[in-house]
Amino acid sequence: MQFFLDSADVGEIAYGLEHWDIAGVTTNPRHVQASGKPFLRVIREIARLVEGTEKTVSVEVSPHLHDWEAMVAEGERLAALSPNFVVKIHCVEAAFRAVRELAARGIRTNVTLIFSATQGLQAMRSGAFYISPFIGWKEANAEETRGFISDLVAMRANFRFPTRVLVAAVRNGRQIADAAVAGADIVTCGFAVYKEAFDHPYTRDGLARFQSFWDKTPFE
Repeated sequence: MQFFLDSADVGEIAYGLEHWDIAGVTTNPRHVQASGKPFLRVIREIARLVEGTEKTVSVEVSPHLHDWEAMVAEGERLAALSPNFVVKIHCVEAAFRAVRELAARGIRTNVTLIFSATQGLQAMRSGAFYISPFIGWKEANAEETRGFISDLVAMRANFRFPTRVLVAAVRNGRQIADAAVAGADIVTCGFAVYKEAFDHPYTRDGLARFQSFWDKTPFE
């Protein structure tokens, strides 16, 4: 499974590339706004961090777009900025036509805000490079998510779609593990989620005990 970083903070991304070997980046309007920089400036800065690699950066079209032709036009503009960019499109009906048109032009897409298996199926049928099922939001509203991811992975396998399942809105380490068990290709998490997931209080407690034993034992 690949780990992507869900962020538009170039400092976080640089850290993730160096220390965690993240395989890609996902951005969204919230992350870009939090960066405090104009949209085009920040995505160009991110592009420079992954230049010369096969790591992808998902950059989102305007969430106000609900016309497939407008989505395609903006998608083409974004894709032209960097060979690493994957055009992120929100999962509304017009998106499916836009994804087909962009795929025909050799432009990769990431269909985001997927909350049902049927939405994911149609995105795969349309030729999406990635689909981004959101699980944190669903679990926050008491919806089941393990079966959701398993269904998407099974449908992909049943019909041999080349789409990659990129699990998004991941809030904790348990959800990372659940996505891996379900057979997802990728998870994308915020910087703090990875930091917390790579840590464990028992590890820290055990380390403190071993340090104490070490300090009380002669070395030679």
